[in-house]
Order: sequence, then C-alpha cells, then structure tokens
Amino acid sequence: MADEGDVLTDLNLDNNAATGNGADTQPVAGVISQYVKDLSVENPNAPACFQWQSTPNIDLQFNIGATQVNEEVHEVELKIKVTAKATEGDLYLIELAYCGLVGLRNLPEDHAHAFLYAEAPRILFPFARRVIADATRDLGFQPLMVDPIDFNGLYLQQLQRRAEEEAAAGGMQPPVGQA
Repeated sequence: MADEGDVLTDLNLDNNAATGNGADTQPVAGVISQYVKDLSVENPNAPACFQWQSTPNIDLQFNIGATQVNEEVHEVELKIKVTAKATEGDLYLIELAYCGLVGLRNLPEDHAHAFLYAEAPRILFPFARRVIADATRDLGFQPLMVDPIDFNGLYLQQLQRRAEEEAAAGGMQPPVGQA
C-alpha cells in the first residue's frame, strides 16, 4: 500500500507543465516595482488664493508610455497633469510621472502590448491617484480624488481608431500595379 506522498507524486497537478527540455515557456506578466519618477507641485498664488470665492475649474490630463528596459522588463509611465484655475487666477498645478517596472516573458506581441498599455496602467493608477490626493491636500486644498479610469476601454478605443485610420489611409492609395 502506498502512502499519501507516493500518490501525490504520481498525479500531475500542473496542467501547464514546462516543456521537456526544462525551458520556462509559460507566459508571465506582472509589476515588479512601482515608483514616483517625477513630481512637480505648484501653488503660485498662495496665500491669496485661499481667500478666493469662485469655484475652480479642474483640468485633468493623462498619458501612458512604455519603454523597454531589457528583453523582459519594460517601464510603464503614467503621466498625470492636474491644473486648477479660478476666475481670480491659478490655484495649483500638479504634474506626476508614476512608473512601474513590468516583467513580460513568453507573451505574444498583442498580449504584451495590451498588458503594457491597459492592464499595467490600471494596476498603477490607484497609487498615482493617492499621490495626487496627498499633493492637493498638502497644498492646502481638499484632496482631489480622481475618478477611476477605464484603461481597457480606452485601449480598445485607441485600437479601433487606429484601425479606422489605417483603413481610411489604405482606401486612398491606388492598388499595386495600377496608375
């Protein structure tokens, strides 16, 4: 009679076993570390701005970029720029570059691209949001709680728009071999 240890070694519990040569062929993607790369916080009209009564207009812009660090690591950069202006003048300006080192291995190119430009920003965003909230609070204003962003939806919109632009550009070019 076999003991439990022998029974477990006979069972293949790993459905995603590596190839026979021992190579690591499983797709892997994940955030290795994250950090503030650059932060600029300005309160140009303090202390006068604390007496202003008009409602501020807040403009929020963000951008996503990815840079390859080495064969398996990319730096994903989430840039956020927030400006608050009242009729009397500028209240504050915050510029944040929040980054994450992302490891990718054995991913098809389209999956890697989607991870870098949709999933990684989604993972980084709550931490960047906290930095923005802390910065506005430290400036002497109510913490700015940036609404959640649907990075996957925005990524799919960008892909759709690029496909439409390529189709439109392709329709204007004459077919090969014809004048």
